[in-house]
Amino acid sequence: MEKFHFIGIKGAGMSALAQVLFDLGHEVQGSDITSEVFTEYQLRKKGIKILPFDKNNIKEGFTYIAGNAFKDDHEEIKEALDKGYKVIRYHIFLSEFMSQYTSIAVTGSHGKTSTTGLLSHVMNGDKKTTYLIGDGTGFGEDGSKYFAFESCEYRRHFLAYHPDYAIITNIDFDHPDYFQDIHDVVSAFREMGSQVKKAVIAYGGDQYIEDIVLDVPIYTYGIDGDYEVTARNVEVIDKGTRFDLYIKGEYIDSLLIPMFGDHLILNSLAVLTICYLEGLNLDNIKEAFLTYTGVKRRFSETKLHNYIIVDDYAHHPKEIEATLETARKKYKDKKIVSVFQPHTFSRTEKFLNEFAESLSKSDKAYIVNIFGSAREQSGSLSSLDLVNLIPDAELLTENDLQDLDQHEDAVIIFMGAGDIQKYEKRFTELIS
Repeated sequence: MEKFHFIGIKGAGMSALAQVLFDLGHEVQGSDITSEVFTEYQLRKKGIKILPFDKNNIKEGFTYIAGNAFKDDHEEIKEALDKGYKVIRYHIFLSEFMSQYTSIAVTGSHGKTSTTGLLSHVMNGDKKTTYLIGDGTGFGEDGSKYFAFESCEYRRHFLAYHPDYAIITNIDFDHPDYFQDIHDVVSAFREMGSQVKKAVIAYGGDQYIEDIVLDVPIYTYGIDGDYEVTARNVEVIDKGTRFDLYIKGEYIDSLLIPMFGDHLILNSLAVLTICYLEGLNLDNIKEAFLTYTGVKRRFSETKLHNYIIVDDYAHHPKEIEATLETARKKYKDKKIVSVFQPHTFSRTEKFLNEFAESLSKSDKAYIVNIFGSAREQSGSLSSLDLVNLIPDAELLTENDLQDLDQHEDAVIIFMGAGDIQKYEKRFTELIS
C-alpha cells in the first residue's frame, strides 16, 4: 500500500484517479479550493479526505500527484519540491500506471466522456476493467486485465500516453486558446495515433480521419457506409435504438441500445469494435448495453411534475446539436427549451455564429452570462451578442428563472461546462 496526496483533487481526471487508487487499496487524500464542485461527491462518498489548499498539508511519506492546472509555484507543489518529496504530474503518473494493463484511450474533440463511460460499463459485463472517466468517476477493479480511460487532447496532454488501443470519436476545432487552427488539431491527433501499440478505432465519417496515416491498423466505424464496423437497418423504438451490426461486411448480430441519437450509435460501434478485437463474449456485451444508464452531466434527466429537466455538459456547437438530436428523438411530441451558458470568451467569440445556428434548433433558447476561466476572466463580447443572433432568444439571469415556468410539459435542457448547474438547481427549487 502506498500513500498519495492529490494537489487539485477536485479536477475531473484527478478525482477519478484518486478513486481508482483508493479502490485498489492505497491510502488517498487530496486538497483543492473550498467551493463545491460536482466531482467531489463521489470522493466524499468513498470517504476520501479533501483538505483546503495549504502548504502545511505537505508531510513526509506521501507521493504527491499534481494536477495539470497548477504550476510549480503553487504553494503545495513548491513546498513538496523544496522538501525533496516526490511530485509527479497527473498525466505522467497515469502513463506509468496504465502500463500494467491492456489500455484503451478514448479521445476525440467531442464524446470522450460518454464513450469512456459506455466502454467501461460494457467491458465490465464480460471482463474486469478498471476505468477513469472525465466526469470525475473512477473505479479500480482488483485483478482487472483492462484499463479504459479518457484521454484529452487539450495542450496535447494525450501525448504522455502509449496505449494499446485508441478510439478517436471525431476531430474538430476546439480550445482556440491553445490550438491555432484545425490543422494544428489534426497534427496532435496524428502524433497521438503514432504512439498507439495495437490499433486505432476511428469514426470513418470524419473528414479529417483520412489525414491520419499510421503504422498500426485503423478500424473505421459508422452508420450505413463503407466502414470496417457498420450499423445498418437503424430503428428508433420506445426502449431506445435497434440496429444490425456488420463487421467487415459480415452480419454479426442485432443489438438494442437504451439510447437515442446517431452520436450514441457511433459511440456504441466504437465500443463494439474494441470488444471484437479483444474477443469478448457478445452475449455478455449485449446484456451489458441494456443496463447502461449514462454518465454524469451527459443528458442526465430529472422528471419533476410535468417538466423533464436535462443536465448536459455540451459546450461546443457540435455537442449542442447532438444533445438536441437526442431530445428530439426521445421526446418526439414535446417542445425543447435550451438554457445555455457559454464557456470561455475565446470559444464563444470563435464559434459565435455556430452556437447561434445550433441553438436555433431549440423551440426556445435562453442564454445566461458567459462563464470565464482561471486563464480568461473577460473578453470583447457578451452573451447578448449570441442572443441577438437567435430568433426569439432571451438573456436569462438567476433572478429571472421563474420565466421558465411557462414551459411546463416541455423538455428544459441546461447546457454548459461552467456553473450552469446552479441555475438548474435554483429552478428545480422554485418548481418544487
